[in-house]
Amino acid sequence: MNQNTNEKLNRFINLLEEIFELDKADLDFGIYRIMNIRRKEIMKFLSEDLPKKVKETLTPFAQNTVEIKERLSAIERQAAELGIEISASPKLAEEYARLKSQLASGTDLSSLETDVYLALYKFFSRYYDEGDFISKRRYKEGVYAIPYEGEEVKLYWANADQYYIKTTENFRDYTFIDNGKKVHFRLVDATTEKNNNKETDTSKREFMLYKETPERPELKTIEEINGELVIRFVYDIPNDKKVNWFQANLAAISDAIAKKFKDWYHLLALVPGGKKEARTVLEKHLSAYVAKNTFDYFIHKDLRGFLTRELDFFIKSEVIHLDDIDTTDEKRADSYLAKVRAIKRVGKIIIDFLAQIEDFQKKLWLKKKFVVDTNWCITLDRVDEKFYPEIIENEAQIAEWREMYAIHEIEGNLTTVGYSEPLTIEFLRQNKNLVLDTRHFSADFKERLIASIDNLDEQTGGLLIHSENFQALYLLLEKYQRKIGCIYIDPPYNTKTSEILYKNGYKDSSWLSLISERIALADQLIPLGTIVTTAIDHAELYNLGKFLDEFYDSENRIAIVTVQHNPKGRNQAEFFSENTEYLLFYAKGKDQAAFNDVAIDEDVKETFTEQDEKGRFRWEPYIRARSSWSRENRPDNWYPIYVSKDLKVITSEYHEDYYEVYPITNTGEFSWKNIKPTFDELNKNGYFKAEIENGKIVIYHQYRENQVLKNLWIDKKYQSEFNGTNLLKDIFGESGLFSYPKSVYAVEDVIKLSAPPSGIILDYFAGSGTTGHAVLNLNREDGGNRKYILIEMGEYFHTVTLPRMKKVIYSADWKRGKPQNRNTGISHIMKYISLESYEDTLSNIELDDDKHQLAMKLGDEYMIHYMFDYEAKDSMLSLDAFNAPFSYKLKIIENNETKLKTVDLCETFNYLIGLSVIRQSATAWFKAVRLIEEEWKREGLYEGAVRLERDNSGEYGFKQIEGRLPDGRRALVIWRTITSDLIQSNAALDSYFTKHRINPADREFDVIYVNGDNNLENLRLDDENWKVQRIEPVFREKMFEEAE
Repeated sequence: MNQNTNEKLNRFINLLEEIFELDKADLDFGIYRIMNIRRKEIMKFLSEDLPKKVKETLTPFAQNTVEIKERLSAIERQAAELGIEISASPKLAEEYARLKSQLASGTDLSSLETDVYLALYKFFSRYYDEGDFISKRRYKEGVYAIPYEGEEVKLYWANADQYYIKTTENFRDYTFIDNGKKVHFRLVDATTEKNNNKETDTSKREFMLYKETPERPELKTIEEINGELVIRFVYDIPNDKKVNWFQANLAAISDAIAKKFKDWYHLLALVPGGKKEARTVLEKHLSAYVAKNTFDYFIHKDLRGFLTRELDFFIKSEVIHLDDIDTTDEKRADSYLAKVRAIKRVGKIIIDFLAQIEDFQKKLWLKKKFVVDTNWCITLDRVDEKFYPEIIENEAQIAEWREMYAIHEIEGNLTTVGYSEPLTIEFLRQNKNLVLDTRHFSADFKERLIASIDNLDEQTGGLLIHSENFQALYLLLEKYQRKIGCIYIDPPYNTKTSEILYKNGYKDSSWLSLISERIALADQLIPLGTIVTTAIDHAELYNLGKFLDEFYDSENRIAIVTVQHNPKGRNQAEFFSENTEYLLFYAKGKDQAAFNDVAIDEDVKETFTEQDEKGRFRWEPYIRARSSWSRENRPDNWYPIYVSKDLKVITSEYHEDYYEVYPITNTGEFSWKNIKPTFDELNKNGYFKAEIENGKIVIYHQYRENQVLKNLWIDKKYQSEFNGTNLLKDIFGESGLFSYPKSVYAVEDVIKLSAPPSGIILDYFAGSGTTGHAVLNLNREDGGNRKYILIEMGEYFHTVTLPRMKKVIYSADWKRGKPQNRNTGISHIMKYISLESYEDTLSNIELDDDKHQLAMKLGDEYMIHYMFDYEAKDSMLSLDAFNAPFSYKLKIIENNETKLKTVDLCETFNYLIGLSVIRQSATAWFKAVRLIEEEWKREGLYEGAVRLERDNSGEYGFKQIEGRLPDGRRALVIWRTITSDLIQSNAALDSYFTKHRINPADREFDVIYVNGDNNLENLRLDDENWKVQRIEPVFREKMFEEAE
């Protein structure tokens, strides 16, 4: 291999190192950690095996011209030494001519290799961009092609076939290894997670070193813990906006290392062989940390398909040139085609390898996530008084009531029990609106409390999910498919004050990927006729509108409503001051959708001068004289209406002596407002009337006041400042907790219009919780039974969203953070859960070395196609751990630190199978006592049967959940601990099933789910039809059904 070829190969290998993230061998988190486990094998494959494959493909069609050139030189020297011309020696002349001919007709192997590496580098580098493959479909140089199927108008964006991985709020532990020692960058207090104040050009957040405070003496700016260096940061708006905070941080850390942490001096060494200008190891990672937290990234939905198609096109358009294929020189043509084959062969191998990694990440993204925590907020009127003695002993709960509801200000009198310390049971009885939060209580108390509530899901009025919204929607699919009655969302507007994180040059494309995926996912939750409303402003109005027109079809667009939310406007505007936002109303099947009756503006009411027993109305012409409603365009709405001579009878049935009236005006033939069957249905109780005007019969119909809706909302109640920002300030007693909250009345009116009074309202960009607030207000107002599902990923979920809901459950009226009327609460149960994140999933992946050593014997095929999925399979879902389901643990990131935490396996399974819970038991623990022969024979049992005795220290735990599956089947789920003695564990299960279930008399189940191998079906009686299913295979199938 000559020097030129070697340079091109090295450049190509360096690109592959970057693409495969192998140039980040010192990072120890996320996908980098996983790749580094197999870095050595992958590097060997890329740097040694791939070049061999190139050479193998080219060698049969090339020759070593170096040897020929050396022999030619030798002949020339020999002739010179003899002092003769080469032609003077017939022998030398013959050989020289033959070698010259070979050199002219042959192709150098090194030259072919160089061409191959150049082409491969050119191909892969054009699609790779800072960790992502951007789907630029090349047509020719500088021109791109998009998928087009003959639509009249086509909306397309660069990331349309990629998943947008939303990490805006997620600042994680950044870990790297240098000189064999670990360094951690940790965020102490990410204010973007504590509230929703969006940065602007004049208030930009920065990474700054954490400053030590007396309030948190345990946290140091820089410290060494167990031989690992921990450096802490904050992400906040700095007081001094002129400082270059990256350089300031770098200087401060470098100074600290030089003075206090000299064992870490190697961090100040220059990066060896760095591609950029000289910089230290510390500088390199500090720069990467900032970039990691200020860019989102994508996962390709079908990287293999995309790159394979592009490679074929690349070869046809940029590699193969017909003029270069000289059919008169077969050898040259063969070597040329060999080069093409080498490019395609090696390119395909790299594509398959890349696709394996991308598909592995896609599988982790699409894996339905575990429920990490489950808690409940319950008003005391829903809590059995047997729990009251334990409640008044719980100082954490009482402290929250003092802070949230100011209960310490309740004074006693002849009729009222006042606040006291300790709190009394009678005080609880008189304050039934107090909201109990189970997070303040033990797991045992929580389980016993929830077990006391029958028809659990039916009684639960709200669900809050702390999670990235794609993952939350994905988990809801099985349980809520076609059950959501209305969707309202207020996504980030992508303006300077609410900008999503995006890759440079892909701002709108990133936003469209974010929105489109989630709208499509949420669409699976709604039935036909459901109305979907999206709030937006001018920045993405046209992109959103065009997407919704394509997704739902423009025929299903109901209206675009302009809302004057800020009459003052924004003074910083360059041309026009924006003071409006927009509500885009679409229906999933407009012909099956209907708005609810709503009140209308006073000025509009004045136009309704008629009244009957049904209310006020006005007369409107029944003809629709518009060009879009011409006879030609609406043939079904063209028909005659017959009117009696006295104008009192109006019908669609033919009468010889009646007037025959068609929808005709002086300007043409048009249509009636309804088709003939609808006319016949409406034609009763005086709905139509006829009058003679200018010698013509004119048909009128009643138009009721509740039918009129304006697409301009300018009432003061829609102003965000008064009924959003100030309202939130009144609730919490402080400002600045959340920027630009919506007017609660704007959301109320959307729900009034579009949601059934007992439907579920979904908001998967929940923000401060305005939608949940609006639902509670409406239920309080009209006694409705609307429910809500709110999804929010920010940490302000715990500081704004959830507390707001607790407050508005307790009271409708607030001022300076205190309730103004304690009698306006609403009886309510609200559940809130948190889900495993995509980053958590990555953190829990481990590659199995035993599997790796065995499988590597299969060769390259295994490494290219199967390695990651096969070796990580057991760590994605540990079915062995189902033997102890009440202590299933995962590494979960909380407060920017990774902790080993027990997750809620039972709740996760409920969502995976879509179980609507009727009741569930508290976990009960038993010890097993083996029955003697006399006992088991007397009871008609078997040798090895056991008797269960309650024992909180026992080794056998049982929990059961009853409910209905989406198809209506009645299901019982039994979770149990399984010891190493499977026979005795199954004997314990048999005993529990027959004697200790919640309702042993009720055996009318269709399916019973149980973890572990069992013999439960042996207990089925002749008149019973239930079947048993093991939980483990169902759990795996449901968790990965869309991911595999």
